[in-house]
Amino acid sequence: MTLNQATIRIKNLRLRTFIGINTDEIKNKQDIIVNVRIDYCANQATESDNMDDALNYRTITKKIIERVENNRFSLLEKLTHDILSIASEHNWVKSAEVEVDKPHALRFADSVSMSLSCNKG
Repeated sequence: MTLNQATIRIKNLRLRTFIGINTDEIKNKQDIIVNVRIDYCANQATESDNMDDALNYRTITKKIIERVENNRFSLLEKLTHDILSIASEHNWVKSAEVEVDKPHALRFADSVSMSLSCNKG
């Protein structure tokens, strides 16, 4: 059996960061929720059962946590872009998508979210 495409999903990664432009947002970290989808060809990994032949989602997640929690962002666009850059940096990645939710950003909404995606062909 030949597998063409594998999908890694990192679901509801809950982090805290400085996000926003209002005084309160600049002073206080806020909760965000990150969802990531990464598509890559996993043929080697499924044949070998060797970690060196697979994308390491733990390594990717640690990089995302470090970038998010150790920086400040004015815009969801920039934060989402930085996470997408990490998710898509490996040569094996064919496409990736990131959605970042900012809970309670609007008074009558559960959250506001930003999604960005890339397709490396």
